Amino acid sequence: MASMNEAIESIQHSLNQMIETSKNLSEKSIRWQPSEDEWSIMQILCHVEEAIPYWLNEIEKLLESPGIEWGRGLKDEKRLAAVTNTENREISDVLRNLENVKEQVDKVLSQLTEQQLKAEAPSRNPRFGTKPISFIVDHLLVEHASKHVSQIKRNLSKLPS
Repeated sequence: MASMNEAIESIQHSLNQMIETSKNLSEKSIRWQPSEDEWSIMQILCHVEEAIPYWLNEIEKLLESPGIEWGRGLKDEKRLAAVTNTENREISDVLRNLENVKEQVDKVLSQLTEQQLKAEAPSRNPRFGTKPISFIVDHLLVEHASKHVSQIKRNLSKLPS
């Protein structure tokens, strides 16, 4: 695991990349869906807007009640709702919310101690089993945000001319 400062910087860098890339795109490009099985850039942004605060909140719950069950599955209602009806969302609102998420990342993660990062708890997702809080930081925040930057770039590479 990287240092907590590096983790915060990485997540914020990913968010900055998403915001900077998206703010200059046309409405059509941002809402274009490469295929039925792939999200549009807008859906990706809306997902990240929901997911990062969700995982930060899970960390806060674990700090308040060590050892409680954490996480969710792919069929979680709030997760699915974030990428549904995104055509009704304003791009400027989503980008502004992502700016605010950067502050949340710093607020929650900068307070974590090495001991708290090592604290283990069982996941609701059987695929994960029992993991330390550092797993949530590394995989569900740092890696997750970075993967969505790559997903946005992949969408852009598939845009019709």
